[in-house]
Amino acid sequence: MLILKYDFNFRILKITFLGTGTSQGIPVITCGCEVCQSDDPRDNRLRVSVLLETADKTIVIDSGPDFRYQMLRAKVKDLDAIVYTHEHKDHVAGLDDIRPFNYLLRKNIDIYATVRVQEALKKEFSYIFADKVYPGVPQINMHTVTGENFHIGQTEFIPLDIMHYKLPILGYRIGDFTYITDAKTVPQISIDKIRGTKILVVNALQKEEHISHFTLSEAITFAEDIGAETTYFTHMSHNLGKHADIEAELPPNIRLAYDGLQIEL
Repeated sequence: MLILKYDFNFRILKITFLGTGTSQGIPVITCGCEVCQSDDPRDNRLRVSVLLETADKTIVIDSGPDFRYQMLRAKVKDLDAIVYTHEHKDHVAGLDDIRPFNYLLRKNIDIYATVRVQEALKKEFSYIFADKVYPGVPQINMHTVTGENFHIGQTEFIPLDIMHYKLPILGYRIGDFTYITDAKTVPQISIDKIRGTKILVVNALQKEEHISHFTLSEAITFAEDIGAETTYFTHMSHNLGKHADIEAELPPNIRLAYDGLQIEL
């Protein structure tokens, strides 16, 4: 898990990368490539998600299919909110696994999502939203994300408009930390909001051209343009290559995130 800590307005923000893989994760089922067969633990990647721990809240961005195991692996004992970037399965499939937090902590979980993502959640998890609620289903409080900044406890979230091919999705800037996944193009208005961030996280799917994700070279170009003190790449597929090989090719202030990495600032 990647952990970063810094003071921002007298508050501590700790970031844990719960997963850094793409929609299939690594290793990919049945795949015999050198990445999927690697004995380097940094080449094992769960579906992409990040945990934020502030002075007063514990927040996850995206709850993919590996959410349950990610909570167990990171020993997460509390959860206040889930913030969604978009509705694709590798970002929302684990929502049902908030139930232990509901039951053991006796509280609802705040969900932050755009109207479009809310509609997708209602289709995927119709039993959560049913008029007649079955006992034991996930208990949530829904909050609508628009283009406006919003707070979860003391912490301000700045939504960033991102294009995932033709699908509008969201990244987020939280203090000096910016988190973007599934980007293919980033509008200038969002770039202006990102500038000045100290820590940038952005997707780098593979070296070959892809219709809906940054390639490695596109991610490097984007990172160098933003000029953050440190950039970490996430949402990586097995097609990118082995962690050790790819990281050796990167500029000194750009790193590959990986499940299990810990850093403190």
